[in-house]
Amino acid sequence: MSERSMKEMQEEVDTYISQFKEGYFSPLAMMARMTEEIGELAREVNHSYGEKPKKDEEEAKSMEQEIGDVLFVMICLANSLNIDLDEAFDLVMHKFKTRDKNRWTPIEEADK
Repeated sequence: MSERSMKEMQEEVDTYISQFKEGYFSPLAMMARMTEEIGELAREVNHSYGEKPKKDEEEAKSMEQEIGDVLFVMICLANSLNIDLDEAFDLVMHKFKTRDKNRWTPIEEADK
């Protein structure tokens, strides 16, 4: 697999979706789909780290595949709303680095 920037991933998804007449689903439909995909990811996490093992007849899915599904739908939602995910990420990191800067104990302080 090649490394891609978030911008490149957004462009690749847009190119893929743009080849279909239907285009992007509505934001509400994508939220429903995202909820479904997050549920599938939660199920995988529960099978791997929780108390609920897979049934023998259940299809084997990887955490990587389920996270990829969530990422794809998130990119679709962002693209449909003209949201640059690089900018969205910068905004959230600024929030964590300013508002939440004293919320957690830095490793060097925890080791003292």
